[in-house]
Amino acid sequence: MIRHAVAPPTRSAAQREANEPLPDKSAPLGRFCHKDRIKMLRTPPPVWLQCGHHRLDLSYPRVMGILNVTPDSFSDGGRHVATDDALRHAERMLAEGAAIIDVGGESTRPGAEQISPQQELDRVAPVVERLVRELDALVSVDTSSALVMRETAELGAGMINDVRSLEGEGALAAASASGLPVCLMHRQGEPRDMQLAPRYDVPVEQAVFDYLRARIAACEAQGLHRERLLIDPGFGFGKTVEHNLRLLNRMQELAALDLPLLVGMSRKSMIGKVLGRPVEERLAGGLALASLAVERGARILRVHDVGPVMDAVNMTWAVLEEGGVHE
Repeated sequence: MIRHAVAPPTRSAAQREANEPLPDKSAPLGRFCHKDRIKMLRTPPPVWLQCGHHRLDLSYPRVMGILNVTPDSFSDGGRHVATDDALRHAERMLAEGAAIIDVGGESTRPGAEQISPQQELDRVAPVVERLVRELDALVSVDTSSALVMRETAELGAGMINDVRSLEGEGALAAASASGLPVCLMHRQGEPRDMQLAPRYDVPVEQAVFDYLRARIAACEAQGLHRERLLIDPGFGFGKTVEHNLRLLNRMQELAALDLPLLVGMSRKSMIGKVLGRPVEERLAGGLALASLAVERGARILRVHDVGPVMDAVNMTWAVLEEGGVHE
C-alpha cells in the first residue's frame, strides 16, 4: 500500500459524539482496511496530543521522521543543510507515512560540541517555516535552546524534543510558555563526553525511571502539566551496549510513569556493535529494534528510514492487535 500525506479530513457530528478517530493514511494496519474502515476491538480509547493546530492520535504507534539540518550528524550530516533539500526529504518521509518531522540543527552525536543558540536557530528556522507553510507538516524541533523553542513555536512548530529535558537556561520557562507538548529524554553527561565511560550505581532502567520522574515533577512545579509531556529513555545517550539492551528489554517498566513513550534507536552504534555493521548497513537491525519497541509500549518511533519502519510497525501492530482487526 502506498501511503500519502493528506490534509486531515473533516470530522462528522457522529464521529465527534463517539470520539471516533479520524481516518489517517499514516495509521498502521492500512492494508487490512475494508472500505477504509479499521476496527481494533482491543485498542484502548484514543490518546490525543494537541500539537499546535495538529491533533496527534497516539492510540497506536506513530513514526517520526528525522530531518537533520546539521553538517556533522552521525548518520546524515550535511545531506539536508540546504532548505530545498530538507523540504524534499521531508516530503518523501511524509509520503511514506511519517506523522511527525523532527528537525534538528545541533548534532548530539557522541563527541559533538554545542553550538550557539543563534547558529542553531539560523539552521532550523527557515526549514520549520517552510515545512509548516508549504506542507502543513506537524514539526517537532529537536532543541535544548530556549531561543530556538520560542522562535520555532512562533513559526508554527507543534512539538519540542529536548535531549536535555529542559535543564538548559530558560528552557523550562520557554517550553511552558509555548503551549506545545515536550519530550523529556534521559541522558548521562553531555554529547561531548557521554560515551567515554558510562556507568550507573543502580540498574539502568531504575536510573532512567528516577531521572524522568524527577524531571516530570520539575515541569509540573513550573506549570508544564503532564498532559503535554512525553518521555524518551535516551538510547545511546550515556549508555553502553549492555545498558541499551537491558533498557530495551525492560522498557515496559517506564509505563508506570503513565506518559507516551518516544524511542530513537535508528542507525545507532548499539546496532553496529552487536551486528558488526557500519552505519549505512544498520536498517535490518533497526527494524528489529523498532518492532521490539512497539511491543514494549513505544508510541512514537524516531527514525531515518520511514517506509521500512512503517511496514515493521504495521506488521507488529497486526500481531499485537490479533483478534481485533476485521476485513
